[in-house]
Amino acid sequence: MPLLLRAFLGHSLAMYSTDASTKFLFEGSQNTIRALVLSVLSVALLSCEDPAPPSAPSSAAAPEAPISELQQLQENLPPQWQGKLDLSRGLSADARLSTFETLIQDAAAARGPADGGGRAWITDAKASYPASSRSQLHITYEAGPLGIVEGGVLFLQPSPFWGWDSPQTRYPESPGYTQVSRAPDGLKLSINNYGGYLAIEIGGRALLAGEQIQMVYGAGPSGAQIDAYAEAGSPIYISVDGDGDGVRGIIDSPPEINVVGTPAAQLHLVVPTTARPGETVELHVSALDSKGSMTPLEEGGVVFVEPPAELSLPQSIALGGSHQGSQAIEFKIDEPGLYRFRVQGTGSLSHLSTESGPLLVREEAPRIRWGDLHGHSKLSDGTATPDQYFQYARDVAGLDVSSLTDHDHWGMVPMDAHPEMWDFINRSADAHHDPGKFVTVHGYEWTSWLHGHRHVLYFDGPGEVYSSVDPDYQTPAQLWDALRGQEAMTLAHHSAGGPVATNWRYPPDPILEPVTEIVSVHGSSESADSPSPIYDPVSGNYVRNALDAGYVLGFIGSGDSHDGHPGLPQLAAGRGLGGLAAILSEELSRDGVLEALRARRSYATNGSRIFLDVKMDGQPMGHAFPAARAGANSQQQLEIEVHGTGPIERIDLIRSGATASLDAEGRTDWTLERSIPLLMPGEYHYVRVVQKDGGAAWSSPFFVERPIPAEAAANSAPKQEAPSENQSPGA
Repeated sequence: MPLLLRAFLGHSLAMYSTDASTKFLFEGSQNTIRALVLSVLSVALLSCEDPAPPSAPSSAAAPEAPISELQQLQENLPPQWQGKLDLSRGLSADARLSTFETLIQDAAAARGPADGGGRAWITDAKASYPASSRSQLHITYEAGPLGIVEGGVLFLQPSPFWGWDSPQTRYPESPGYTQVSRAPDGLKLSINNYGGYLAIEIGGRALLAGEQIQMVYGAGPSGAQIDAYAEAGSPIYISVDGDGDGVRGIIDSPPEINVVGTPAAQLHLVVPTTARPGETVELHVSALDSKGSMTPLEEGGVVFVEPPAELSLPQSIALGGSHQGSQAIEFKIDEPGLYRFRVQGTGSLSHLSTESGPLLVREEAPRIRWGDLHGHSKLSDGTATPDQYFQYARDVAGLDVSSLTDHDHWGMVPMDAHPEMWDFINRSADAHHDPGKFVTVHGYEWTSWLHGHRHVLYFDGPGEVYSSVDPDYQTPAQLWDALRGQEAMTLAHHSAGGPVATNWRYPPDPILEPVTEIVSVHGSSESADSPSPIYDPVSGNYVRNALDAGYVLGFIGSGDSHDGHPGLPQLAAGRGLGGLAAILSEELSRDGVLEALRARRSYATNGSRIFLDVKMDGQPMGHAFPAARAGANSQQQLEIEVHGTGPIERIDLIRSGATASLDAEGRTDWTLERSIPLLMPGEYHYVRVVQKDGGAAWSSPFFVERPIPAEAAANSAPKQEAPSENQSPGA
């Protein structure tokens, strides 16, 4: 299907006239693929004009958004949305109304049969291209049976994500310079440059079925830079407005190239964080390029540096040849203790070394299952195939739990309109699911630009894609109603800011949303004083403000990776800009993960595999104490154990919004046992660990139930006033 392009929605169709600073994504296909009109996420969302911060920290009511923009949206609603826009609990404080309007208008637009016709290929494609390399690609387009009418348009757009140069015809010496090298006689082509793509208008006569136009992308001396991350089948999108009405579609099977990693720039070494004496554990070591992609190696490997004498470890681990830069080994570990491992590269890797996180071997050690429950592939706005995504999660990041959560209606092709995409993801998830070793969870992202983004996880098999651009599932409450009774879960993310904050006026469903993602590649939404805070923050919309309002939420982190590197997005984004979920589950299964998350037995990190164990009166993190505790004294016992991946700067004890910081003096291992004043009804308490290198971890809070009916608590909204930074937490 074609793609609708308007300069401003709600006005007449504009013939490919857009603001030059805006990059649009053009997509579709003859086989009912709807196209989206989207600004490239990394550019457009940062350039959107933000509404003023809300008067309450819970997210704005409808009038908080610029009234003219809201009025325009209401005036331009397509028929299926008329009278259905739900503003009963307001919108996110920074709701992206124009983005939402674009999506629903495009979904409702009529399409023509000539759009998206034809085929294209790269005539001189190599077997592979190094990531971020500069290349020259010769692309041939052949018109389909309906051709392209005079006044129709052919479009050239490399993948709009992750580093491709924009094609342009104005500056021959500059990157991305593109030429039309050959066209049929009698055609008069008019080429327009629009940010991320070229529009080639057909003039003089129609382009007839079977006729060809040849283009050279990267024709100048600077060539054209390709994808920054390794990916099988990175696309060059060719789209067609076959009837000249301003609506277009991507051709079926656009040309693709294979992108591979560049020379190894780092080693990654991962071991489990806990084990019991006598168990066999698995160690993963990988050679990666500067952005975290796997890199092909002809030879090279690693050796252990001062390995523990009591362990039977191999003298060396080969990474070259058939190992393709990564290998896992198993070894038995009998003696209790705290272990860390260091390896030194050999051969072509001799300039590299690295160290693992801690491995605590103890009879009563908690089972920590490391998960990344949020990420994207090339099927929406990410990189890599679903298979590559899960393989990286398992073999390189060494995760125990992984979920691929591509968008419902955001990216090059909308998944909500294409059930075959959802089926493809689910087949890949099931193919890699191996209970006891590696757990995959079915999921997608409910990408609401009105109320904030949530990913939806299904633990008993794939469910439905309830789309955020469907008026029946436009609010969090409608989403939860649809999911009720299923073994499912939703998780709000980047809830305090960019790209869009959470509308906390919808209290999280206690069964379907028991935990929240507080940190990811976007930064931390925990609080304003959090390490690596989220960009474009909305004052008063932090997770801590939601806790102050009485919401009971456990904490996890997850990557929200778009680079094909689940579990390790911080390798490209920078330390502190990642996210992991530490899930405390004896059983490594979908049921075990669901049970632990519902009990809030989890903690979050920003990518570092920090060991964190917090107990209060012997109860694990996430526990909710009853409001009335028989025989309760005036004190509670707090126990904290931390084993870091680097020197620890401080330990923060956060009680009902107030923070007390303890100097860890740069130690890597830290413990504390102390009495604290009894938590009162409605209070919460959690621990935050901050390392000197920026790594951080957050325990799920302990709670004391409020002595009020649950219905009354559910109707409360976060309070505006944040707690005083000088208030003592009594901890």
